[in-house]
Amino acid sequence: MKKITFVFGILALLLLGTTSFAQRPWVINGNIEVLNGVKKMNVQYDYSNMQVGRKSETDYVGEKTEIYNDRQPGKGDKWAKNWVDDRQARFEPMFEVEFNKRGAIQVGSFPNEKYTLIFRTLRTEPGYNVGIQRRNAYIDCQVSIVETANQNNIICTIQIKNCQGHTFWGMDFDTGERIKEAYATAGRVLAKYFRKNLD
Repeated sequence: MKKITFVFGILALLLLGTTSFAQRPWVINGNIEVLNGVKKMNVQYDYSNMQVGRKSETDYVGEKTEIYNDRQPGKGDKWAKNWVDDRQARFEPMFEVEFNKRGAIQVGSFPNEKYTLIFRTLRTEPGYNVGIQRRNAYIDCQVSIVETANQNNIICTIQIKNCQGHTFWGMDFDTGERIKEAYATAGRVLAKYFRKNLD
């Protein structure tokens, strides 16, 4: 019995290490040190060409809408509306709250600031929760720091994979709630990276 417990403990540590490594940001190009001394940045969000699971967002939303409407007329249309509305209502505020709690730089609607952080969601895995079994949602994202007045001038590009959303007690039957927590993770991970790499 002790041997089995030990094996499960080792597996848990390996899984934790893998998840932690996957969430480490890395700079694709540019130099983050340009942001030394910056206190605020504008923020924008980009969901264009996002994948959902292994499908395009268009295909995923279309299929889900049809399935839900077949079960109950109008349910799919409501779900599709919430899928988009949750971005401004849940995901974006959660990212900003978690980033601003920990960050050396504050992000928000600051259009007059010199730099803009563009947060691109490359992939969303919505996860699931059916009571007896569940899976965390996660996102892969790319963050570009650009000049606000000339967004073709990219200061640096940072990528983060596998930002998993963790909820307490698994009470995340709602898709938006699970995904929201993935944006919270992205905010925490990115803020920690900025704080570590900026003076």
